[in-house]
Amino acid sequence: MSVKLAVIYYSSTGTNYQLAKWAEEGAKELGAEVRVLKVPELAPQEAINSNPLWKAHVEATQEVPTVTLDDLEWADAYIFSVPTRFGNMAAQMRQFLDTTGGLWFQGKLANKVVSAMSSAQNPHGGQEATILSLYTNMYHWGAIVAAPGYTDPVTFGAGGNPYGTSVTVDPEGKMVEDVKEAVKYQAKRTVTVAQWVKEGKE
Repeated sequence: MSVKLAVIYYSSTGTNYQLAKWAEEGAKELGAEVRVLKVPELAPQEAINSNPLWKAHVEATQEVPTVTLDDLEWADAYIFSVPTRFGNMAAQMRQFLDTTGGLWFQGKLANKVVSAMSSAQNPHGGQEATILSLYTNMYHWGAIVAAPGYTDPVTFGAGGNPYGTSVTVDPEGKMVEDVKEAVKYQAKRTVTVAQWVKEGKE
């Protein structure tokens, strides 16, 4: 009875895409069926073209499927990964979440297992607030939040964020902390909790 996991991300220059791919890797190690999905880009093309890293990432990920509401209904669990914007989630993710009202109204998002990750340019640049702002939506859904907490020492090596893995990105777009194993652990924890929920519902 494998868990179906949707890893849903927004990434302008590639950081959260990489986090999503590591989450996919970790989840698949436990036998989960995984879809890595991006939310639609809202920024104008001229803004994208003005940033070489942004333009290159958009071109490199053209083949990544765009998330739909059907994906939310399909999945048993979700991992969201999004950069922070003034201590909140990027508008692209916010816009997608605002389209989920119909599923929420029908109760189709209840009891889904959810976890979240984030990034920013400074260690205290809003990563925790961004993750918590995502979880606020999930509480309204009636979803079950599976934060990593301090359930494994790998969390400390990645910066010690108990709400979800977060990473600092330098001006060249490189990750400062080594978070790969923390991301993989968070994905495995999410899949494990989702498996418990599925087994309890059977």
